[in-house]
Amino acid sequence: MSGEGQVGGIEASGLAARRGGRIVFADLSFSLAAGGALRITGPNGVGKSTLLRLCAGLLAPAAGTIAFDPPPGRPPLGYLAEAAALDGERPLAQALGFWARMDGLSHPDARVAAALADVALADLATVPVRLLSTGQRRRAAFARVIAGGAFLWLLDEPTNGLDAAASARLEVLVERHLEAGGMAIVATHLPLRLPAMRTFAFGTPL
Repeated sequence: MSGEGQVGGIEASGLAARRGGRIVFADLSFSLAAGGALRITGPNGVGKSTLLRLCAGLLAPAAGTIAFDPPPGRPPLGYLAEAAALDGERPLAQALGFWARMDGLSHPDARVAAALADVALADLATVPVRLLSTGQRRRAAFARVIAGGAFLWLLDEPTNGLDAAASARLEVLVERHLEAGGMAIVATHLPLRLPAMRTFAFGTPL
């Protein structure tokens, strides 16, 4: 699964997922090596978010296996879900710093400051999270993923609430992550212009 000079990857074999007593998808297989990305598309309800939760280890598959081989010395994964999970009463930098410390990251304040600059929110570092717009909260949640320095990014509809400029910035940041040897699995109905990204639409062969 690993490319030359790169370590780590993820491989799913024969995956099936059950939700509310019914099978959402079955017999899904894919592999991804360091430096690669996979875009998951399809209409609402087909299992895009469920697949990300399986990859994150938050759900157990109804069938099949997932083998995840993160490189040593690096946090394994960062997960951008629908909810930002940031304390609305804290200033933005403090809310992100809380998670950076919970994750045991070195130099958490510097990591948070760099991540906020990456998503063009440095000027709002002292603003309480509850005062941020929908798009700003989405960018703040993405800053949390960036600050974590994880190998695998799992991004669930990351462009929701973003304008064109912010979406283009997200593409640049994901590409930078891949060029540094990371991986990304992105569930989105929008196109992403990334050379290393493959696209899988539910209901078609991968």
